[in-house]
Amino acid sequence: MHSADGVIDLIHLADRPGTSGHSVSVRVLGRSQPGILTGHDLLDCEIVIAAEESLSASFVVTLFPEDLEDWEEALTRLENRRFATWPDSGRTPSMRFEPEGSGGLLVSVHDGPSTGITVTIPLFVPPPAWAAEQRGLLTRVREAYPREVAETSPGAYEWRRDLHS
Repeated sequence: MHSADGVIDLIHLADRPGTSGHSVSVRVLGRSQPGILTGHDLLDCEIVIAAEESLSASFVVTLFPEDLEDWEEALTRLENRRFATWPDSGRTPSMRFEPEGSGGLLVSVHDGPSTGITVTIPLFVPPPAWAAEQRGLLTRVREAYPREVAETSPGAYEWRRDLHS
């Protein structure tokens, strides 16, 4: 989903209409440090959890390009009905996705680096369709924020030539 303020959803999982109203999203707010080689490809994001009107929480996250690759791998695990944790770097809040036998999905957000809080909500999402929807969101984020910096050696960065020729 893309809003008027330029925010793009990387992840958006919500209960089927008419159920509990729970949702979990990872919203990409923009590049962390646009134009600065070491921070240009980092994405400022927020994890947003909503459970009806009783709970609303958000956690600030900065994602590295590798985190997008890891999310793609996590989606593959989830498509095979296996649990996944993402991102699991330990530097940001992490999410754990646990498929349930009923077709539901338990989603936990653990803010280990900051508050130590864990929030878990059950979601009732149609199993076959939701993973494809998440892949579509990932593609949109990659198109909106392509990798523009190359690490030529440890700690040395340059703009990718194919984008700035």
